[in-house]
Amino acid sequence: MDKRTAVVTGGIGGLGTAICISLARAGRSVIAADLGDDEPRLEAFRRQVEGLDVTFAALDVSDFDACAAFVEETGRERGSLDILVNAAGITRDVTLRKMEREQWQQVMDVNLGGVFNMCRPAVEGMSARGFGRVVNISSVNGQTGQFGQTNYSAAKAGMHGFTMAMAREVARKGVTVNSVSPGYCETALVMAMPQQIRDDIVDKVPVGRLGRPDEIARAVEFLTADDAGFITGANLPVNGGLFISF
Repeated sequence: MDKRTAVVTGGIGGLGTAICISLARAGRSVIAADLGDDEPRLEAFRRQVEGLDVTFAALDVSDFDACAAFVEETGRERGSLDILVNAAGITRDVTLRKMEREQWQQVMDVNLGGVFNMCRPAVEGMSARGFGRVVNISSVNGQTGQFGQTNYSAAKAGMHGFTMAMAREVARKGVTVNSVSPGYCETALVMAMPQQIRDDIVDKVPVGRLGRPDEIARAVEFLTADDAGFITGANLPVNGGLFISF
């Protein structure tokens, strides 16, 4: 069987890169879709994935037409888009009283709008072929809320509502749709925080440390496996016990 094609949005970010590497090592042909305007960041990504079946494609997930064209081109060149991981995300942290409309809209357009923009053109082909795996990267803060993140928390919670609804629509088509909610991980964003803030976060995590990007990637690899067809509409928390619920 030919390799299945996987697309990872936000693919050159900390979590995105780990996901690309994990999927490639699992035998997938991976396309990392991300903004292409930061050449040093892109070059660092290329070094990390050297020797793996991972290619880069420039894409703004907040652009509906660009996403539709990307999915169409991927299908034409690769034959199919089998696995979609929506990992693109941004933050614009500020308390609600000080939040500007633009700060709200930018986060919604990328974090939640990007999921719609990618799933909308991809779902038809997946359903027609009788196979698809969609994983949406949410966040523990979408489950608990976070001070200064009404925009981010709302978007991440919305991602799982989207996940559950889409899962019901395509379950009989061989397409699964799940979300993964990471806790605080060793990404550039978290490691840039002051040491005291990171120490305070770790103190609240029962396992006593930050997560590693490869641990998030392992969860994604599991949910996108060919034999994971009976898991759909689920949210898999990977947070070290920071938030535990039934």
